[in-house]
Amino acid sequence: MAEDFKPVWAVGLMTGTVLDGNIDVALLKTDGVSVEAFGAYTLAPYPQSTRDLLEETLAIARKWNFEGPEPAIFAEAEAVLTRAQSAAVRELVEAEGLTMADIGVVGFHGQSVLHRAPTKARIGDTRQLGDGALMHDLLGCKVAYDFRTADVRAGGQGAPLSAGYHQALLRGLDTSGETAVLNLGGVANVTWWDGVDRLIAFDTGPANAPLNDFMKQNGLGEMDRDGRLALSGTVDEQRLARLLEHPYLSAPYPKSLDRFDFTSAMAEGLDPATGAATLTAFTASAVGKALDLLPVRPKRLIVCGGGRRNPAIMAMLATRAGVEAVPAETVGWRGDAIEAECFAFLAVRTLRNLPISFPTTTGVPAPMTGGKLAG
Repeated sequence: MAEDFKPVWAVGLMTGTVLDGNIDVALLKTDGVSVEAFGAYTLAPYPQSTRDLLEETLAIARKWNFEGPEPAIFAEAEAVLTRAQSAAVRELVEAEGLTMADIGVVGFHGQSVLHRAPTKARIGDTRQLGDGALMHDLLGCKVAYDFRTADVRAGGQGAPLSAGYHQALLRGLDTSGETAVLNLGGVANVTWWDGVDRLIAFDTGPANAPLNDFMKQNGLGEMDRDGRLALSGTVDEQRLARLLEHPYLSAPYPKSLDRFDFTSAMAEGLDPATGAATLTAFTASAVGKALDLLPVRPKRLIVCGGGRRNPAIMAMLATRAGVEAVPAETVGWRGDAIEAECFAFLAVRTLRNLPISFPTTTGVPAPMTGGKLAG
């Protein structure tokens, strides 16, 4: 494609593996290399019936585990979530006084229902529900979707895909290699760039998923709001030390995790305050071990994702990971919007046939394009 590609408005969609019942929708003006403008961002809530359907689908997906034909519920859930997300795109675009004709492409991540990292013995597998052709029919604009499968089929991890977008953001902030980006979603992942040509990204360990599950199992709500329970408890240091011996944490990158690779079972037998404190300390300590693996240990982390709102995690990043951690907002980024913006950015790269994954981010043999294009 011509080098004089003009920046276009793209819409990015993301729903994380922590089912908070919301679709993240963000507008971004980009040429797929740098960011020209941040557009509107919103959370579009799913109705409870859709949340219930997705919870059931995730549970069935874990039982299926890539063995035999796909469960019938996948097709049902895929149609429901594609229609819901298409409506959310149209609403955001029209609320901004634009029409779908003003949108160059929609980046439709879909709902991850299962992700299996590759091993030496076999290539991995991944499944995101999302019907790009149906979304194209509903919206009448180009839709990039299924961003991970091609990477996995080529022997890559299929994740994290956010590195390219984090690099675009760092381009305008700090190219010294002393600042890295940490995303705290269900799983935590870090992106480090030396400001020239070395871009490294990988999953560091769990973030909010085990803690959220622990809270729910103990009847204490959906999450440890404001880190209150963790801050009221004392870390079980012996338990933590044992947990930190997990081979994943010292394994070389590239590497990736499924949401269920580290679970709330890590806190089994602990009272709620001790359990919350210990799970939180594990997340922060795992980040510290990850930073030790990088060519240069960053001095500062810009933190995005829901975990940045948890003061217990943020404080423990300083004490247990030995790094200054600041929320994305302190540098003018939108911490909640970054994942959705990322898929707007990757959609434009897909449109331009530019690579979206690299040997040092997902472990593919060579930089590769990914994402299917409908329309």
